[in-house]
Amino acid sequence: MKDIIYPKSLKKGGKIAIISPAGFVERSTIENTLKLIESNGYDYEFGAHVFDKYEHGYNYAGTESERLLDLNWALTDPEISAIWTTRGGYGCMHLLEKIDLKEFKKNPKWFIGYSDNTVISSFLLKNGFASINGQTLKTSSFGVSDESYDQIFDILKGKFPRYTVENNQFNKEGSVEGQLIGGNLALVYALLGTKYTFDFRDKILFIEEIGENYYALDRMLMSLELAGVFKEIKGLIIGGMINMGDEKENKNYENSFDEMAYQIIAERVSKYNFPTLFGFPNGHIFDNLPLIIGSNISLNVGKINEVNYLK
Repeated sequence: MKDIIYPKSLKKGGKIAIISPAGFVERSTIENTLKLIESNGYDYEFGAHVFDKYEHGYNYAGTESERLLDLNWALTDPEISAIWTTRGGYGCMHLLEKIDLKEFKKNPKWFIGYSDNTVISSFLLKNGFASINGQTLKTSSFGVSDESYDQIFDILKGKFPRYTVENNQFNKEGSVEGQLIGGNLALVYALLGTKYTFDFRDKILFIEEIGENYYALDRMLMSLELAGVFKEIKGLIIGGMINMGDEKENKNYENSFDEMAYQIIAERVSKYNFPTLFGFPNGHIFDNLPLIIGSNISLNVGKINEVNYLK
């Protein structure tokens, strides 16, 4: 495994680029988070098309070329210290072939997002850079905990979190160290067979999901199974599974870890011996605590369940 580059900590007054590489967003839905950026001592600048709307079978935040323009501006501009996406949705895969990292490699910066932004995290990791799988500026219908944002700001300031996770009936005990990869399962699945897919060998895989029928969840897991992913990884962390099956919208954030979804996952990986941690607080859920994709972590599953970053 090649050495991973962690972007520098942000200094007070650092400028954060705000972009929308996927779905359309209204400014009113991110105002509270913009205030958080300012209250933590940072400035922000909008991409030229951050609030654009392009209807083409889906409400995108601009055309492919417009969203790409904003992403490459944020990656390239030397005055930008970090990049924070407004939301996920769909559309990031459109941009992968034309992402420009030439200047970014001279001045790496934190990229923050989850859901559809998983593919950009994968792209950055392919090029040797860590990123933050954390809450976007737009919150979900059931909100987001203060800690979800606080810990993102902690990472930007150079302080990595340590996590202790509650026990879950589906856990499989064990301890392992390795590089953390993954994000939203649908995007991990969508990248299989492409040059942008994660390298799974000896990695610790994180997955979370929202709004999928149980058979669709199982189909994605079967694709990972048939691709040999579960034979290659050395640990598995499962986050939020919400609005699954026939449940159209679950606004009870305390019920964010769907038991049937967890059972399906547990059955699919039952023949493997790697430690498996269910119920990690990350995903399309109220407690969406950030994970650093590309980081080296220790995963301990047993009487005490811990995820810690290794220096």
